Amino acid sequence: MAVSGASSWPTLPALPDPATRAVLGSGLLEELSYALGGPFHFLLPDAFDSNLRAMRSVLEGAGVDGFVYFAKKANKATVWSERCSANGAGVDVASAGELRDALGGGVPGEHLVVTGPAKDGALLRLAVRQGALVAVDALDELDAVLATGPAGTTRPARLLLRCLPPGQPHSRFGMNDAELDTTLDRCVRAGDAVRMEGFSFHLSGYAVQPRADLAGALLDRCLKARALGLAADRISIGGGLPVSYTDAESWYAFLAEQHSGHYHAGRSFTAGDFYPYHSPTAELGALRVLLGARPEGHRRSLAELLKGSGVTLLMEPGRALLDKAGATVFRIQGVKDRAGYQLLTVDGTSLSLSEQWFNSEYLPDPCLLSRAPDVPAGTYPACVGAATCLESDLLTWRKIPFPRRPRTGDLLVYPNTAGYQMDSNESSFHDLPLPPKVVIDHTERPRPRWRLDRRPH
Repeated sequence: MAVSGASSWPTLPALPDPATRAVLGSGLLEELSYALGGPFHFLLPDAFDSNLRAMRSVLEGAGVDGFVYFAKKANKATVWSERCSANGAGVDVASAGELRDALGGGVPGEHLVVTGPAKDGALLRLAVRQGALVAVDALDELDAVLATGPAGTTRPARLLLRCLPPGQPHSRFGMNDAELDTTLDRCVRAGDAVRMEGFSFHLSGYAVQPRADLAGALLDRCLKARALGLAADRISIGGGLPVSYTDAESWYAFLAEQHSGHYHAGRSFTAGDFYPYHSPTAELGALRVLLGARPEGHRRSLAELLKGSGVTLLMEPGRALLDKAGATVFRIQGVKDRAGYQLLTVDGTSLSLSEQWFNSEYLPDPCLLSRAPDVPAGTYPACVGAATCLESDLLTWRKIPFPRRPRTGDLLVYPNTAGYQMDSNESSFHDLPLPPKVVIDHTERPRPRWRLDRRPH
């Protein structure tokens, strides 16, 4: 039975996305759910291409020489490496498996950057052999790079030196000033064995000014490194471009209204527990603000400083390139009535819908594809549990106010999940298969066609 008081149930609608809406209305998802026999993710590579073009357009509009690497950790599917290859973009990898997958997707070694702390010898040897750029994180890592030798090629090891962010002495990424000085001296003494191409940093969060300040500091370091005879012609600012999943009005209304009564078992969340699903300067807006910001100690904008120094800006976005590039589909396999709401159980686990901000959940409202569209409209609050024997395994603790009564066999489609949500915490717990990834192609066809992503699952 529908419940009254619809206004008491906060919602968080996803921003409109015509491509996803077309897939939902095509009938394809019902067929795929039947054919695959369980939950799955669908991917929209056209959105990735569009995001990449827009990002490059902002760089070009600012007159900045830049290069974009896709942060592969954000999604494991091979199709993204294929799109990077087709569009001349790079891939940011942190393991030998990611590096091999990128190469297999057609990305040349010169378009790879290897990040991550304390890289093992096998990864470093493969990176040097393929001509990848390596972000050196520590003195002993530089020693390990030098120990790889020429690896059957005369090309030098290409390096970025990662700097410890000021004011973050407890960060486990990067080198302090004394370590950087020692590393620069070793690079000079290494001669033609290495090409020190610049500096990078790892900075958490989405604040623009600290990222601009640190980028300005890296530019200063490049000039000093050039005085030592090193190339030092590029800096990497990592990712850090926020994505807006919903509009401002919906987001702030949700934060103001939500309380423990809106969640299964009275679970309580505070605003700080959630990913910021709306940002006033998201994606391209954040990039424009960053390029226009004046780094601390400088009178010119970051874009002007980059142009004046002849330094190339490297970026490693993940979530921002995957905005609206996919969704996650579950089938409801059980419904229980509770006091004032329903408890749904779907054919998968919460580990296939991870939220990287821990102690949280993925908030944008899922879409209900009902097999009984004649069910009377109303307000039917329901939370969503997983098909495991764990009390805490819920995909959505929140009681979502569905416009129709969910029924066994209906599909739930969680929107815009390609960026980190699909597989960063995936597990085959209970011997449940990992949800496959389906690549959707809309090109000049009245109905979308599909293929499985070729990455083995």
